[in-house]
Amino acid sequence: MAWTEITRAQYQRDDLEYAGDLRDAEWALIAPPMPEKKRLGRP
Repeated sequence: MAWTEITRAQYQRDDLEYAGDLRDAEWALIAPPMPEKKRLGRP
C-alpha cells in the first residue's frame, strides 16, 4: 500500500499516548474473541 494523504491521516497515531494504544473502534474489532477476565490469586 502506498502512503497517500488520505491513508497517512487515517493511520496517524500521534494523538495516542503510546504507539501500541488502541482506539475504541480497534478494540471493538478484537474484543469479542478475547477470553473473559478471570480472577486468580490472592485479593
